[in-house]
Amino acid sequence: MLPEQWQFEYADTVVGILLLAAIVAFLHLLVRGWLMVLFTRLGKKANHPWYNALLENRVPQRALFILPLLIFYIGVEWVSDLPEELLSFFIRIINATMILVVVRTIDSFLSTLHTIHLHHPNANRRPIKSYIQLGKVLVYLVAVILIIAQLADQSPWYFLSGIGAMTAIFMLIFRDTLLSLVASVQLTNNDLIRVNDWIEMQQFGADGPVVDIALNNVRVQNWDKTFSVIPTHKFLEHSFRNWRGMQESGGRRMMRSLLLDIESIRFLTLEEVERLKKSHLLHDYITEKLEEVCAYNKEHLTNTQVVTNGRWLTNVGTFRAYAYAYLTQHPQTNDALFTLVRQLEPTAQGLPMQLYAFTKSTQWADYEQVQADIFDHMLAILPEFGLRHYQQPSGWDFEKISRKS
Repeated sequence: MLPEQWQFEYADTVVGILLLAAIVAFLHLLVRGWLMVLFTRLGKKANHPWYNALLENRVPQRALFILPLLIFYIGVEWVSDLPEELLSFFIRIINATMILVVVRTIDSFLSTLHTIHLHHPNANRRPIKSYIQLGKVLVYLVAVILIIAQLADQSPWYFLSGIGAMTAIFMLIFRDTLLSLVASVQLTNNDLIRVNDWIEMQQFGADGPVVDIALNNVRVQNWDKTFSVIPTHKFLEHSFRNWRGMQESGGRRMMRSLLLDIESIRFLTLEEVERLKKSHLLHDYITEKLEEVCAYNKEHLTNTQVVTNGRWLTNVGTFRAYAYAYLTQHPQTNDALFTLVRQLEPTAQGLPMQLYAFTKSTQWADYEQVQADIFDHMLAILPEFGLRHYQQPSGWDFEKISRKS
């Protein structure tokens, strides 16, 4: 129990503080409610991106906390019989709280700038989220120093003078943040990564579009709908693939080989040449090639019994010409980009015939559909040229051999 004399001595002071607090709370709720209704109505009428962003990030809501603090700051000096030490304590608490309110308001305002920037057409090219986060870190760091100085009733320079000795500690604590800041500046200025870019970074299992570029990390949504969070500074330490160039080029590369059975490669017969000449994709090629071959044979072919003395059309060369003509005239390939059909070095699995072209669509599903349609046709057309696709023998092949034997 407190002494009766002490209770009567400070009764007026306690009542005064409680009454002041009640008045401040009442005025805050009243004014806040009225102003927020006003702000909301004005926002509906204005319908401006700036105004909506300010309300969305709660800038007015946080700034309004200054009003009750100011009232309490002025009114506390009118409380009767308030000891000087207690008055000084209240003033320091109010000042520290004001600093916190101002910092949180600045925090919301910086978030508002980021929200407005996201509506800019070039927001993906120049993301500023990392800079906004760095600004918030600096603002809160200054605020912490000012709040501690207010509570300790010391000058802020008193605490700032000791920062030099703590630089090594700060460097150790904020090492990743500083590295990420440097990396973020380089990634942004060199336009290496944008939001919605499809990137591959095998070291971190990332394969998908970038959904967020922050100060400390880059978030990637993989194609299996999982997320990979990569420290920003790792993009300067490891290699990664950005598919933006493919998406902007208007074509996606298709590079796949058919393995031709070498034993099926041979010269075409006259009947086969006449039959293939009826194809609209091969007519001009065979006509031109026959004129070239006939002219050569007329000059050099003296002994028709020796094959090496002359020239003739091969099924693999004719198929290569057909595949090239098919790719260039296909409605879903981009003929403005490079197209090539070439032989690779023969292997134990046959002769690789590589088809190199670009599809018009860069969407994954469309690309796979076009590629599958092209190779469906190529595999099905091989017998028309007397060619076979190589595949290793299966159990069914051995079973057929055993039945024949």
